Amino acid sequence: MATYIYFVLCGTLMGIWVVHIPAIEDRVGISHAALGGLLVLLGLGAFIGMRVAGPLTDRLGSRVVVPAGGILCGAALALPGLARDPWTLAGALLVFGFCNGCLDVSMNAHAVHVEKAYGRPVMSGFHATFSVGGVLASLVGAGAASAGLDPAAGMAAMGAVGIVIALASARALLPAAESPDAGSGSATEPDAAPAARHHGTRGRVWLLAALALMVMLCEGAANDWSALHLKDVLGAPAGTAAFGYGTFAAAMTLGRLLADRFVARFGSMAILRCGAVTAAAGITLVALGPWMWAAFAGWALFGLGLSGCVPQLFSAAGHADPAAAGANVSRVAGLGYVGMLAGPAVIGWLTHLVALNHAFVLLTLLCVTTAVGARVLRTGAVHTREGEMAAGVH
Repeated sequence: MATYIYFVLCGTLMGIWVVHIPAIEDRVGISHAALGGLLVLLGLGAFIGMRVAGPLTDRLGSRVVVPAGGILCGAALALPGLARDPWTLAGALLVFGFCNGCLDVSMNAHAVHVEKAYGRPVMSGFHATFSVGGVLASLVGAGAASAGLDPAAGMAAMGAVGIVIALASARALLPAAESPDAGSGSATEPDAAPAARHHGTRGRVWLLAALALMVMLCEGAANDWSALHLKDVLGAPAGTAAFGYGTFAAAMTLGRLLADRFVARFGSMAILRCGAVTAAAGITLVALGPWMWAAFAGWALFGLGLSGCVPQLFSAAGHADPAAAGANVSRVAGLGYVGMLAGPAVIGWLTHLVALNHAFVLLTLLCVTTAVGARVLRTGAVHTREGEMAAGVH
């Protein structure tokens, strides 16, 4: 339950920033283009935070790093609301991104340990509650805007609430995970075996990271281009177009709420492969379908297909070497985050060459590549973990 709380907290704090973007943009007096450049700093800060927090989580334990990340993220949320010019906003976003990245990676690393102790897949459920946090943020933001609350005061208040929640939930986190070699290794194993196993694990983790980059690039493209596709390509009114992203997000949340049951029954490789194929079918329907109903169906299939992919990749990275779960999750999450930031830009660049809907064919190719690469989840420690969790289910 504590882990669920931290996932909701992370999604809520990030969502509070998102819903206040228009007000902060007006206060600082910058254009959309300038804001887009500043958002790169948010992503850069998150990437650095992920790379720092991963090894720290392995060294100090999730019980220390996760609450610290929550406290820092809550405190840093107030900074963008206090910004009065582009330079102070740039610094605020860099710091907030760093703190968010620390919380993101450490809570995912902790979720890996919870999943192992729980004895069945639960990672997708954790990621679903992150989306729930975004919904809560939108409700809180709408209420604050209706009440005429100043963005700085609203963000500071929510940050303070986040700090209290992070502190209150810390005691319920698991202690540091035991070394995976304790009692599980073979006494007759050659001394060179651990080093060889470590080298193989690192290679597998980077393959998982490459798949995460492709999947999250697709997700990032949907976040920024789904509504514009309905408006500019199919001529939908602005209100109708907004439901394009809503359909995608709702399908993704629903898929994550259901995915763990299917992982326990069929295994993570099957979920990743089938999810990627479903996503490929959905985005192809979006790219080639000339009808409004086809676009909504396509975005729903795209969200449903992608919903279980990232949790399986994060889980596989953490279980590949439990002693280095934080570092491995930070590699996969970090490269995946690069993909999410790059997705909108890549699609935007392609629109200089082809129509927007035809640019989505790239996403089809990435989903097909992910489906082919899903076999990496059958190797080594990942396959062993899956067998242990599915015992008694098949």
